[in-house]
Amino acid sequence: MKKAGLLLEAVKVSPLIEKVSDHKDFKKLLRTRTNVLVLYTNTASSGDSHLKLLSDVAQAVKGQGTIAWVNCGDPEGRKLCKKVKVDPGSRRGGAELLHYKDGTFHTEYNRPATFKSMVAFLKDPSGPSLWEENPEAKDVVHIETEKDFRKLLKREERPVLLMFYAPWCGVCKRMQPIFQQAATGPRGKYVLAGMNVHPAEFDGLKQEFNVKGYPTFCYFEKGKFLHHYENYGGTAEDIADWMKSPRPPQPKTPEVPWPETDSQVFHLTDEGFDSFLEEHPAALVMFYAPWCGHCKKMKPEYDEAARVLNRASDSPGVVAAVDSTLQKAVSERFKISGFPTVKYFERGEDKYTLPHLRSKDKIIEFMHNPEAPPPPERSWEDQPSSVSHLGLEDFREALKKKKHALVMFYAPWCPHCKNAVPHFSTAAEVFRDDRKIVYAAVDCTRGQNQELCKQEGVEGYPTFNHYNYGKFVEKYNGDRGETGFIGFMRSLRGRDQEKVVKRKEEL
Repeated sequence: MKKAGLLLEAVKVSPLIEKVSDHKDFKKLLRTRTNVLVLYTNTASSGDSHLKLLSDVAQAVKGQGTIAWVNCGDPEGRKLCKKVKVDPGSRRGGAELLHYKDGTFHTEYNRPATFKSMVAFLKDPSGPSLWEENPEAKDVVHIETEKDFRKLLKREERPVLLMFYAPWCGVCKRMQPIFQQAATGPRGKYVLAGMNVHPAEFDGLKQEFNVKGYPTFCYFEKGKFLHHYENYGGTAEDIADWMKSPRPPQPKTPEVPWPETDSQVFHLTDEGFDSFLEEHPAALVMFYAPWCGHCKKMKPEYDEAARVLNRASDSPGVVAAVDSTLQKAVSERFKISGFPTVKYFERGEDKYTLPHLRSKDKIIEFMHNPEAPPPPERSWEDQPSSVSHLGLEDFREALKKKKHALVMFYAPWCPHCKNAVPHFSTAAEVFRDDRKIVYAAVDCTRGQNQELCKQEGVEGYPTFNHYNYGKFVEKYNGDRGETGFIGFMRSLRGRDQEKVVKRKEEL
């Protein structure tokens, strides 16, 4: 105990860092604290550099998080480390940082060992890492304070496009990789900068530049704000092209209304909706928004189905439409939340909602034989399993934390993928308690994931890649049953253990 006290004094460790060596005390700590970062060291001295830093971090997160230290080198600490299966001696530097949330292990700390990063992590352990920590974002100028923001505008001669964002914002996460690529392009001609303005201290700044949502892009020339950039669905090339000739947002082109005169579709209003259903005992109604892309795609099919059904002498029913942006009362009454929504009414009763009706033939077929739609097939992500479902926004960050990751890149419609899913899920369940291993999946048909799958060399489905702390190692071409998936991971773990034994023998 005296020795530990001398060490604490030598490295000026904060009394806020809890020194733990007894297993009962450790369990009590996790039971009574909800947010705990634990430093495990191989010897008393191997944690010196971490302890100095963590002393400052502990002060900064006082009341929000707890930092503890376990020295696996002393007799009691060794017993504790064995019980919790931690071996810092196998790590470079003889130290390991693990985080516990609500009494159980949460994650290995794999972010940079910096004051700012650790404080951000302990304030939001499940949140994203800091944007400026991403090596791919090195060409973006990261601004931390309003003072730095004013300095940049005052000294910078080049045009500046500034992204005001919030770390939790989904659109921001999707835009960041695009913004990074644009920053890496024609260096020297302009500056792309990023600033997290979510904290309340930046409320004045947000008001000044009309930041009403995230992200908001502001363009400056010689320190003066000129206009916003609003192409949230664009590419890095779009940003680069816009910076060559910056211009204010163009007024949106008004949507072309559905031409009622050239259409056999009955267009309904709030006032006439109920009387129409009284006159027509069988009616298919499409609730739509003029700006909706899926609605625009469906309109010609819907028009053609109406032409066939509405004019037939033996028609089984009629086809109608409601513009939900204008006829709000009836849309609210039927709780319309997405477009298009197709509903079948029988004698005025809302009988079925039909998400699968999109083509002329399907619509006509249904109207001749109106039956309840098949129950929607649950997506893999919606099914309970130990598989981690990742996308472009969290793929790299999640894999950096795992020693071994087997990732299945798939398409929901692919038969071979469907066959592999239950076996892959079983393997994930076998290793669910191993914090260094993950079985992950990426749906390559989803938005930005298409670009991710392209980057990872996916040319067919399913593709299985093995990663080590986020770095691609090899493609898995073994058996696609649970035996193959489980055996592959066990062989990797066996190799790891052999290396540990060999290292100990060398010592």
